[in-house]
Formats: sequence, structure tokens, C-alpha cells
Amino acid sequence: MYFYKALLNNYYYFTAVILFVIGFYTLLSNTNLIKKIIGLNIMDTAIFLLFISIGYVKSGSAPIIDLANKQAVYVNPLPSALILTGIVVAVSVTAYALALTIKLYEHYGSIDLDIIFEMRRQVIK
Repeated sequence: MYFYKALLNNYYYFTAVILFVIGFYTLLSNTNLIKKIIGLNIMDTAIFLLFISIGYVKSGSAPIIDLANKQAVYVNPLPSALILTGIVVAVSVTAYALALTIKLYEHYGSIDLDIIFEMRRQVIK
């Protein structure tokens, strides 16, 4: 019973873990480069959700100090600020990976890693 209550109270952590596992499985199980990039983006989103949920305070307000209300509870703004940087880095990595995928497609005519590795093996022999 305690497990279910803890799960319901912390469902965002559980959701972040499930998203991360889905992204990791997608990254490992597919040979299509676009699907691998999508899996990487799902993993990024899971990490963003985890960090944002760590800074969340139930019934907390925006971190704007109100001198009239001394008992106010504020949400921690630091995880949100860090995640903004993480989002920029994730978008940059995604753009770079897609550019590399385009170059691989132009060179090999495929974005399937098995086909690309087979072509490279034939060239090396």
C-alpha cells in the first residue's frame, strides 16, 4: 500500500524514468539513425522533466519576493534556469546529428547503420 501511495505522490519521477527507459530502448534497438536521434531526444526530455520536478514545491509560487507575505513558499528557480541551457544544448546536438545523418545519406544512400557498416566492410576488404 505504501508503494502505491509513494508512486502517486511522485508520479513525475516515475514518468521521467519510464520516458528515459523508452528513449534508451529506442536508441539501442533501432538501426535507423533518425529513430536513434528521436530516442536521444526522448531521453533528453526525461532528464528535463526530472530536474524540473526536483525544483517543484507543492503550493509554491513564482520566486518573486513579496514583502507583504512573509510565510510564502517559493518554487526553486535554479533547475528551470539550468534546464533552459540543457534545452539549447539538446537542440544543438539534435541539429548536428541530423546534419551528419544527411551527409551519411548523401554518401552511402541509406540511413540504416547495418547497410552502412556492410558497405564499409566491402570497401575495406
